[in-house]
Amino acid sequence: MNPLPNVLSKCPRMRWALLVLLVLAAAGSQAQNRLPTMPRFDRYEKMRREITGSVVRGAVQVRWEDEGKSFVYTWKGKQYRYDLAAKKATEISGGADPEPAKPKAAPQQPARGRQFSTERSPDGKWTANYKDRNVWLKPSGGGDEIQVTTDGSVEKRIKNGIASWVYGEELGVRNAMWFSKDSSMLAYYRFDESKVPDFYLTMEVGKVQDSLDVEAYPKAGAPNPEVQLFVYDLASKKSVPVDCTFGPDGQDIAHYVYSVRWSEDGKELLFNRTNRKQNKMEICAADPKTGKCRVILREEQPQSWTDNSPRLQYLAPQEGKPQRFILVSERSGWDNIYMGDMSGASLKAITKNVGFEVQRIVRVDEKAGVIWYMARDGDTPYRFQLHRIGLDGKGDVRLTDPKFHHSVDIAPDGKSFVDIIETREMAPATRVCDASGKVLTVLAESDLTKFDALGLKPGETFKYKAMDGVTDCYGSLYKPSDFDPKKKYPMIVTVYGGPESGGGAETFATPSAWTEFGFLVASFDGRGTSGRGKAFKDAVYGKLGIVEIDDQAAGVIELAKRPYVDGNRVGITGTSYGGYSSCMAILRYPKVFQASVASSSVTAWYHYDSIYTERYMGLPWESENKAGYDEGSAMKYAANLTGYLLLYYGTADNNVHPNNTFQLIQALNQARRAYDAQVGVDAGHSGVNQDRMLEYFIEHLVLPYEPKAGKEVRGLRSQVRGAEGPMSRGADSQSALLAPPNRVKTGDSGLMAKLHKRWRERAGSS
Repeated sequence: MNPLPNVLSKCPRMRWALLVLLVLAAAGSQAQNRLPTMPRFDRYEKMRREITGSVVRGAVQVRWEDEGKSFVYTWKGKQYRYDLAAKKATEISGGADPEPAKPKAAPQQPARGRQFSTERSPDGKWTANYKDRNVWLKPSGGGDEIQVTTDGSVEKRIKNGIASWVYGEELGVRNAMWFSKDSSMLAYYRFDESKVPDFYLTMEVGKVQDSLDVEAYPKAGAPNPEVQLFVYDLASKKSVPVDCTFGPDGQDIAHYVYSVRWSEDGKELLFNRTNRKQNKMEICAADPKTGKCRVILREEQPQSWTDNSPRLQYLAPQEGKPQRFILVSERSGWDNIYMGDMSGASLKAITKNVGFEVQRIVRVDEKAGVIWYMARDGDTPYRFQLHRIGLDGKGDVRLTDPKFHHSVDIAPDGKSFVDIIETREMAPATRVCDASGKVLTVLAESDLTKFDALGLKPGETFKYKAMDGVTDCYGSLYKPSDFDPKKKYPMIVTVYGGPESGGGAETFATPSAWTEFGFLVASFDGRGTSGRGKAFKDAVYGKLGIVEIDDQAAGVIELAKRPYVDGNRVGITGTSYGGYSSCMAILRYPKVFQASVASSSVTAWYHYDSIYTERYMGLPWESENKAGYDEGSAMKYAANLTGYLLLYYGTADNNVHPNNTFQLIQALNQARRAYDAQVGVDAGHSGVNQDRMLEYFIEHLVLPYEPKAGKEVRGLRSQVRGAEGPMSRGADSQSALLAPPNRVKTGDSGLMAKLHKRWRERAGSS
């Protein structure tokens, strides 16, 4: 005989607990397929497919002919030749372009943070291999391998011909061996990781037997790997150490050695080096026969960080003179173009812009003595403009209209250019301009027939004040196709937010399909992001998690002044640094953000690698910036959580380790705060499934139910904890029975309605 009915009839609390258990059980069976039950899902599905292809973009790519006197392009399936002299396009017989040749498959890149383990000599006669922590040379025509190094050792933690993981992740190191251009010498790395702490990551947790990944991973403030360069001479079979640590700064300036390559003439080995704080950077040249080095270029930013890899472009060699180059440097506080040479002589400024930056160099015509470059001096810093200036720094002129963002293709003779114009609000059009920027003709305009028929809305660029009340920042906003300004809408903020991120071009894009669930979708380029000058970036130095998060909140506060923005229903989501931003936003600004979905999040800068973290935060020691590290820890603000937080991590994430999320979970548990969590089993650095993210925001921003917390609810809370014991909701151990119905995961509307009714009965109205 089953005694349960008798017990239930005498215990209302147990009946209530059982009802919740039944609903949770039903939810578990449908938890991965709830999105189709959500309001407006059918509209979302239809529009998601329709939005793609809703615009025939008027952005035309051309192929120049006759040294710039004409070009060929394709528009709406037909091919044309445009004659610059006649200012006329003629359809080419034969119609559309033939099927283009299939591009060559890109070489397979090494895994994240890793390097290629082989390097082939330019003459094809040798292959350098990394094997057993040493460098080996194998002749292509057959024969015995030559062991170049012998000191590589697992026990001593020495490795040659490969780099330490953090070099691959943060300094872009993909090669660790480099043949000279004449194939006579091989440069290679040697790393000593004996002082670097290991990080242990459990792998293959989805299998019966797991495994362990062990990586020398220097976290902020920990000892870094010691790096050296050597050059092996194939003729003498001897290696020469490169003196990376020369100069008055000693060891400190060579704390990191990277961007290794051979000079244009092949006579010297070049490399970049920085001190640990990365506020001094030098480009150096080494004599491969002696290892003796000299400095070619030095950059310093004592107050923050330097550009680790300034953009550098070589000019044609001149007989009897040092090799010249031009580069983009922010030494003036704004990215400008400079001329230098390999002798190490002082740089000469070509551009001297103040208030806006050089975005990139488009072309250098040494014969004509001019440079074309894009600059951020449009009506917003994200509308790039074409400039022309002499190599002598004279005659700088803007050639394009600052009302638009421009993408240009300059004719080989420099007498004309093709100009694609667009803004956030205006779809692209392609024009032909003469050398002065005068528009000769319009080649193509975007066709928005389908876009308009669907009711789609172009995005909006807006300006707002940073949290300091002084600094101008910019954001973007997208609306649903059936947007009604008389209604109020919830909003999702998409974020990355890290230093030197953002700053991209202001281009036309179709709205996110997320808007079709009834969301506004916004993003903000606050202080610390790129394209606004050095001081704008430096605002976040030593204060990650503070200033840039302030400006995300400031953007929301500004938009919430609009009558159709519901400032009480705002979510934020991002991955990696965006996950960190999403955590910090809801914890530091709980009245601004009501829901957050944070993936692969850094949660404290003590957890992340030395190169990235110390570049922007300085060192975590008491005498340096311990206070900044403490203030930037999400755990410090765990007790502030009042909204809905979904945390996601991959168990195999060797970049942002799972313990970041674990420690935030621990802090939330200690603060008795409810949250949700999802796990990517054996997943690396990744984001939560998009459907799960949308479900979360719909549940908590579109269909929220907030009961009034009366005495009966508080009494029930204590009774459940005291009598029935804790129950689990997601990763929390004490909140399942107390969650309002919108926090119970179910796709069964009937069960949800019953639970709503029972919750209202229990909650009362006091």
